Amino acid sequence: MKIINIAAVFITIAFILIAPEIFDEYTVRILNNIAIFIILAVSYNLINGVTGQFSLEPNGFVAIGAYVTALLLLSADEKIYQFVVEEPTAFILWINSGFVTALIISGLAASAVALMLAFPVFRVRGDYLAIVTLGFGFIIQIFAINNPQITNGSLGLNDIPEFVNFYWTGFAALLCVIFILNVVNSKYGRAMKAVRDDEDAAEAMGVNTFKIKTTAFCTSAFFEGIGGGLLAVLLTTVSPDQFTFFLTFQLLIIIVLGGLGSTTGAIVGTIFVIGGNEVLRFLDEPMNFFGHATPAMPGLRMVVFSVILILVMLFARRGLFGNGEVSDILKKIKSKKR
Repeated sequence: MKIINIAAVFITIAFILIAPEIFDEYTVRILNNIAIFIILAVSYNLINGVTGQFSLEPNGFVAIGAYVTALLLLSADEKIYQFVVEEPTAFILWINSGFVTALIISGLAASAVALMLAFPVFRVRGDYLAIVTLGFGFIIQIFAINNPQITNGSLGLNDIPEFVNFYWTGFAALLCVIFILNVVNSKYGRAMKAVRDDEDAAEAMGVNTFKIKTTAFCTSAFFEGIGGGLLAVLLTTVSPDQFTFFLTFQLLIIIVLGGLGSTTGAIVGTIFVIGGNEVLRFLDEPMNFFGHATPAMPGLRMVVFSVILILVMLFARRGLFGNGEVSDILKKIKSKKR
């Protein structure tokens, strides 16, 4: 299995290096979007799927990462020019860094907020946990709107330097997946799965459940912050309406479709959802069926895509991969041959 994993890494690296040369600009932009959402989905799956904590917070951490990256990359003159409602604070004018440093700081900022949030959040479980984390996402969005001296309010931030390309997003996604898989397969990952399966039993066996959940929560937030930073430099603009609950809902669809707890499933689910939406875009445009012209029907692709999702989930109730990985499937096939 190690040989297969190494081969998969080398194939992925080769694809990242070759893709910008063989695909057009539109396709590469879609690949960039898929790579960023792989980071978000895989990291979200760590807390929601692997650890079994029904959290609805990704949009908040993605927003933190996007805003921190944008503020670090914009120069003081650009901030003064863009902040029209209120003048930026002295600290906002002062902060500035390079691209890689900005991404790391964005991840650390999101992780620090996750650490502070963990103390009140993990006092509850299940549906109550979902409600608390859902509220956090709304708080971040409202904070961005009501503090124009920090975020430029509802106007958002524009003209963010477009550093991102498929090399950045592709290798960031690859490193994220490798790191998450190593966490899942470590002693911490086994403890996370124990918390997911039966938190009370895990605690009775000596597992520090709060520490494990906090570790998963902060790790997830770190990569969601980095994903938010990459999203900011891809779109070159950041505004509060980009980080609504719809973003969390989209990630939830991805990890449920792929299989809760499966990193492979999160990757395949991302390709299916993000890539599938683009493949079906032609359904929104005027079409010609056997000489009969039909008018443009905006939204038809979402109807068709929703039907496809329903059919997939009817026949794969635990998602495409359940809570297993490709390596688990290959082991089963190998054992059956014996």
